[in-house]
Amino acid sequence: MDVLFGVWDWYIGGPLLGLFVPILLLAGNKQFGISTTFEHFCYTILPGGKNVLKTYNASKNSWKVYFVAGIVLGAFIASTFLSEGPVQFLPPEYYSLQGALKLFMGGVLIGFGTRYANGCTAGHSIFGLSILNAGSFKATVSFFAGGVIYTGLNYLL
Repeated sequence: MDVLFGVWDWYIGGPLLGLFVPILLLAGNKQFGISTTFEHFCYTILPGGKNVLKTYNASKNSWKVYFVAGIVLGAFIASTFLSEGPVQFLPPEYYSLQGALKLFMGGVLIGFGTRYANGCTAGHSIFGLSILNAGSFKATVSFFAGGVIYTGLNYLL
C-alpha cells in the first residue's frame, strides 16, 4: 500500500505519463492535451458559441469533457482516500479578495498564452514532441526559457 500512498519518483511517473500518449493515440486516435477542452466548453455553454465556432466538431471532441472530469475525479480520490493526511488545496494567502484576483488573473494569462501558443505545455511538450512537431519544439523551448528567466529573477530579487 506504500506505493499508492507515497509520492512517486519522476522515473516512475514520467514513463507512465509517456506511455499514456501512444496508448491514447493508438487506441482512440486522440491527441493528448488539455487546453482544447476550453474550446469545447465554450461551444456547448456560450449562447453564441455555435455561431462563432462554425468549424468546430462537437461530437468528435466530446471525449475531452470526460478526460478532464476524470482528472478532477482522480485528484479528488487521490487527495481524499490515498493521502496520508489532509491535503491543503491552496496556501492561506489565496483565501482573500486579493488572492482570488491573483488566481483569476493568472488563469486569464494562462488561458491567453495557451490559445496564443496553440496548445498547453502538456500538449506541446508531451504530445507535440512525441510526433516531432517543430512548433511544439519551439513552444517547449520557450516554456523552459520563461521558467528559467522567472526563476532567476525571483532568486535575484
